[in-house]
Amino acid sequence: MSEVVKLERHDEVGIVTVNSPPVNALSAAVRGGILECVKAAVADPAIKGIVLTCAGRTFIAGADITEFGKPPKPPALNDVLSEIENSPKPVVAAIHGTALGGGLEVALACHFRVAVKEAKLGLPEVKLGLLPGAGGTQRLPRAVGPELAVKMIVGGDPIGAAEALKAGLIEEIIEGPASGGEAFVRKLLAEKRPLRRLRDDDSKIAAAKADRSIFTNAVAAMTKKSRGLEAPFAAADAVGYAIDLPFDEGLKKEREGFLKLVASDQSKAQRYAFFAEREANKIAGVPEGTKSRPVNRVAILGAGTMGGGIAMSFANAGVPVTLIETGEEQLKRGMGIMQKNWEATAARGGIPADAPAKRMALINGVVGIENVGDADLVIEAVFETMAVKKEVFGKLDQYAKPGAVLASNTSYLNIDEIAKATKRPQDVLGMHFFSPANVMKLCEIVRADKTAPDALVTAVSIARKIAKVPVVVGVCDGFVGNRMLAQRGKQSEKLLFEGALPQQVDAVVTKFGMPMGPFAMGDLAGLDIGWRSRKDRGIKSEIADALCEAGRFGQKTGKGYYKYEAGSRAPLPDPEVEKLIDETLLRLGRKKRVVSDDEILERMMYPMINEGAKILEEGIAARPSDIDVVWLYGYGWPIYRGGPMYWAASVGLKHIADRLSYYAKETNDPSLEPAPLLKKLAAEGKTFASLAAESKAA
Repeated sequence: MSEVVKLERHDEVGIVTVNSPPVNALSAAVRGGILECVKAAVADPAIKGIVLTCAGRTFIAGADITEFGKPPKPPALNDVLSEIENSPKPVVAAIHGTALGGGLEVALACHFRVAVKEAKLGLPEVKLGLLPGAGGTQRLPRAVGPELAVKMIVGGDPIGAAEALKAGLIEEIIEGPASGGEAFVRKLLAEKRPLRRLRDDDSKIAAAKADRSIFTNAVAAMTKKSRGLEAPFAAADAVGYAIDLPFDEGLKKEREGFLKLVASDQSKAQRYAFFAEREANKIAGVPEGTKSRPVNRVAILGAGTMGGGIAMSFANAGVPVTLIETGEEQLKRGMGIMQKNWEATAARGGIPADAPAKRMALINGVVGIENVGDADLVIEAVFETMAVKKEVFGKLDQYAKPGAVLASNTSYLNIDEIAKATKRPQDVLGMHFFSPANVMKLCEIVRADKTAPDALVTAVSIARKIAKVPVVVGVCDGFVGNRMLAQRGKQSEKLLFEGALPQQVDAVVTKFGMPMGPFAMGDLAGLDIGWRSRKDRGIKSEIADALCEAGRFGQKTGKGYYKYEAGSRAPLPDPEVEKLIDETLLRLGRKKRVVSDDEILERMMYPMINEGAKILEEGIAARPSDIDVVWLYGYGWPIYRGGPMYWAASVGLKHIADRLSYYAKETNDPSLEPAPLLKKLAAEGKTFASLAAESKAA
């Protein structure tokens, strides 16, 4: 018998238990074990009914992703499912933890399903650029109807046991998986209930067969935000086969769709992103077994946009917060905005109606830095200047308890300098949240020169607890994300001096898949911020300065690089801006030329990749995949392109290096010359991924 799947007999009930930690993934051994045990239970005349359940913390949580792209090992999952489905004895899936992907497909092949009340059931394959490949798109619509099936398969989010019960995906909610499953089988046998094979039951899809708009409307609602992605549309087509074709034909078409996606560039990029995010959790240079410090309360200094958003993130995760301001007025305003945000989310049905009150109750708004005393983690989100930050950290020495982790939310400034303002530099690090902090998933954890390993581990684990994706980076101007973004900003500005217009540059960037172009993004952030900072440093930027001098600060004034109609955030090209650019170029004696979209794309992306190479050379990021995670979760890089360092391989590093050298000469900008690391990899015909492979081998 199998090592990872066991069959036990409790008089007339056969219990098949999968035990393959950590998540009982459907490896070849698990598939083979289930097949063997189900066959044995069917062949045993003493067994009248079968329970399929799992040991450990979860039911089968999905396919074994490490097998993707390798030669398939028998048995195929569909063969295992046919064996279950065709069993003459009832097979009941008893679910706890999560039944996801292939795990839910196994459960759908069983005649009945029961689950504990905390269980989650879903088909999240779309998030890896795939669709369910073992009958999920054919059986789930027959179990719950096409509308919920589209939501689960095209959206990829799981549902809880209560919703699964209501929809008919499970028969009942049980206490424990093995005992509850066994009790349910005994009940079936006593009632002599006939077996329900989902493949033979079209009752839930009959309405959509008669009126296909039931299905097409559900698809339209779910694919609204799927711009550029292939998998959601392929997954929707596959659900359509359940409505339009006999079961076996639908199964065949689903398989074809799955194989096509598995080989696609998009799915490869999405699977890479999945592993890159997990890899980012491994912190280089931290001793094995370093424990996190306990964090029971957090203090946040500053109730502005960033501080408020960070406070919301902690309260969303049930962590109590002391929110500190310098004055009553600012505090009241900050607390009011949080309340309004949560109430708006509740009104949309995004959170339960009682959630705003519960979350606000976790936030204690107070005036005065002396209130940090009971916090295990202090996050400073005050004005972005070194003098202010240093003053705050100097005071924290006096008021924060010993061993508290002291974090700055700075997006650019030197954390080593900030740490010098305290007598406890070992407790100081950066936690750079992205705006809006309650929505954006990235948190750059900045390791300073003196940061203690357990302080670093604490910041990473608390970031994960509040549903952020933490990436550890080193100290430099702008860390990883903003340092690379600055290179793009420099080029976008130069392009205006050469003849491109804001709308042309932005169109190229959004067509590539970014949510916004650099000029629309500038308008959203407010152009006056950069203007103020330039004036402080004595720097001129003729076009941007001229816009600000004309009172065009972006969306907040209804005019920036674009114009905005009252109440609208949609950027509209403005002839006045074109005129202002022309006048500036005339004054500076610059000649306009036609700038191609290809050139714009290269000058937007290649300098960022070049900067990424420098970041790796300097050890600011531990891995190329960490840089990709920063861009995927902090800047809206399209997931189907895997991140800038991953995407660079598809373009070819030699091509990128050659084009950078060309633009360095053409635009008289030596900073565009390819970095030594980029040059070296290009000459060797390698990619950035080879660095990660080499460091693992070492």
